[in-house]
Amino acid sequence: MRRLAALLLLLATPALAQEAPAMHGGPVRALATAPGLLASAGFDSAVILWDPAAGTARRVLRWHAGGVNALAMLADGRLASAGADGRIALWHPEDPGPDPAQVLGGHTAPVAGLAAAPDGRLASAGWDGAVRIWGPDAVFTAHQGPVNAVAFRDDGVLASAGFDGTVRLWPGGEILAELGLPRTALVAVPGARLAVAGVDGAVQLIGPGGAEQMLAGAGRPVVSLAVAQGVLAAASLGGDVALYDLGAGRLLRVLEGPGLPVWSVAFSPDGATLWTGGADRRVRAWDVATGRHLSPLGAEPAALPEGLDPEGARVFRACSACHSLQPGPGNLAGPSLHGIFGRRMGSLPGYRYSARLAQGDIIWTPETVADLFTRGPDEVTPGTTMPMQRVDNPEDRAALLRFLQEATR
Repeated sequence: MRRLAALLLLLATPALAQEAPAMHGGPVRALATAPGLLASAGFDSAVILWDPAAGTARRVLRWHAGGVNALAMLADGRLASAGADGRIALWHPEDPGPDPAQVLGGHTAPVAGLAAAPDGRLASAGWDGAVRIWGPDAVFTAHQGPVNAVAFRDDGVLASAGFDGTVRLWPGGEILAELGLPRTALVAVPGARLAVAGVDGAVQLIGPGGAEQMLAGAGRPVVSLAVAQGVLAAASLGGDVALYDLGAGRLLRVLEGPGLPVWSVAFSPDGATLWTGGADRRVRAWDVATGRHLSPLGAEPAALPEGLDPEGARVFRACSACHSLQPGPGNLAGPSLHGIFGRRMGSLPGYRYSARLAQGDIIWTPETVADLFTRGPDEVTPGTTMPMQRVDNPEDRAALLRFLQEATR
């Protein structure tokens, strides 16, 4: 129905830390865990600190000026967050203040990945083509294009994976593997090995000498990997998570979620629970041993209006992760669609638009909205940070327009 060509990067207004809302205001892009703590980050610019045992949120951090793409727990207990604004924030989870303890600047484009080493080093992957190590600082730029992920192997060597399809080792930039299509996720595996995945859905294990082992592919882009207790989790934009037995190199089971893209995975420190974050704005818990869905965190998303075009409502569910139908800017990653027809692009009061949308040179009508989803935001409004997606099926597109005309009045 729709084609995703890039990671979502949505701008929202930074705000002070506050009592936690029920859930994220957009897809959950990153997760990180520590004993007694779960952190989640989303395209709504927020980082939420959860009490995983109680299932409740402790704090919401709204400091980043854009979607938060990556989280990492440092060896000293601090939490690192990074995203579309190119900055890395270091937080003390128990500090009630609204601002980070430290800010690391240097990337000139969104930061897509973070990795922490036991010796205290932090690494970052940027869409500016740079791999950075912080403490001691170093910058590496051998990748041809955006770098999507970094990981420290258990022998201390830093690896990176990027849009150019290569996996490289640092500081020398040696190419460990050339895998063709863009690689989107990377994680260290015991034995100085790496697991890497990409837009083709393939998940591969790479040994210290570069030898590869292919695991069963998901068929849809894999955007997040996590490993614990000999189990590898691979999150797919197709809406499911594959669990692999690393010792046997085989698929254990597939966790089937709500049928929406799953953007992030992280194991609990003991490896017994898998946390997933997806386009439905939920953080969900799964029993690793049985594959049973335990519970989601936060309240249920608002129900769509009843009595409207059912096919259009089905198509709109993908949009509802970021857009509300209620008046006002709200706390979602995208602006409300209430009253969209006849409204000038970039004009909703209280919502912080990207520079391109703020130009306001399009009036939203059924025709211009149809064009947006036919050609895609990357062609209709080039330079915008809107999701690069299309509704390719003409019947789905017509149903979506019918629904919006009814639901946004």
